[in-house]
Formats: sequence, C-alpha cells, structure tokens
Amino acid sequence: MAARSKARKRALDILFEAEMRDESPISVLDSRMIQADPPVTSYAAELVRGVQAYRQQIDELLAKNSKGWTLERMPAVDRNVLRIGAYELMWATGIPPGVAISEAVLMAQELSTDGSPAFVNGLLARLLEIRPTVVGDAEAVPAVPAVPAVPADDDADLADHEADLSDGDGDGAEFEDEDRQGSN
Repeated sequence: MAARSKARKRALDILFEAEMRDESPISVLDSRMIQADPPVTSYAAELVRGVQAYRQQIDELLAKNSKGWTLERMPAVDRNVLRIGAYELMWATGIPPGVAISEAVLMAQELSTDGSPAFVNGLLARLLEIRPTVVGDAEAVPAVPAVPAVPADDDADLADHEADLSDGDGDGAEFEDEDRQGSN
C-alpha cells in the first residue's frame, strides 16, 4: 500500500475513533502521535487537521448533496471516508480530484458495505461538480473529471446503498450492525 494510502487509512482510524468516543479528533490525533503505535505520518495528521478545520463546511456539503441520506444515517465509516475525500477534493493542495475520489472509493470498498463504494463515488463526484462554486477555482476542476465512471442514475445507486444497509424497519439500528460487519 502506498504511503499516502496508508496515511488516509490512519486518518480514517483517528476520525472514526474520535467519533465513536465522542472526543475531539485533534485530541485523539495528539494522543496517537505521542503513542506512535502505529506511527502517525505528517500527511495523516494533515488530513485529520484539515477535516477538522473544514468540518462544518464538509458536513453541510455532504448533507446537502446526499439525496435521501442524512449524515446521521450514514455508516460512521462512510461518513468519515467522505469527510476525508471531501477535504482532499475541495481544500487540500496537490491532490488531483480523481485521486481523492478513487482513494475514498477504495477505502469504502475495503472497510464498509457492498453499496458504499458506489455511494462514496457518486457523492464525491457531485462535490467535484460544484467545487468551483464552493472554493472558486474553476481552473482546478478538469472539464472531464478523471474519476471512475459514475452511473447516470445516482439515485439508483443511493437506493441500492440504502437497500444494502437497511433492514426495512426504519429504526436506524441496522447501521450499527452493518458498520461493525463492514469494518472487520
């Protein structure tokens, strides 16, 4: 696994841990940097700090552009993968949009549900489309993004993702079980 891919995974671990413990991601980051087991690279720390610095904007973008899904209903792994991907896509420097999206999709594929990669891909592709209006850098967004193909019917992907995660009773409890199973 490439160094930056490992750093993204480590940042995800820290963000996920902070969320599960209801602690500040920066506090968890500081603690993990002191422990250094496993080590926290400078890029992993940059991702955690960047996600935290833009957390409100990121969460608003994700909530606004996720049709039929609230942040609270998303599995915690997906939510944090999307936060990292959104940060890299919108505010990190030197990361091509296609790399930010494909790395997020790969993490979702490895760590979450079967429907998560398509969901993450579709939502980050939407963010890429609106990037110029959010960060004001139309030149930085390629006319044809170099990302994996996004099916024309994103709503169908979201419905498939919901079917993967839902036991149909609408109580939201199915996400906790799916999260644990998807991150083994």
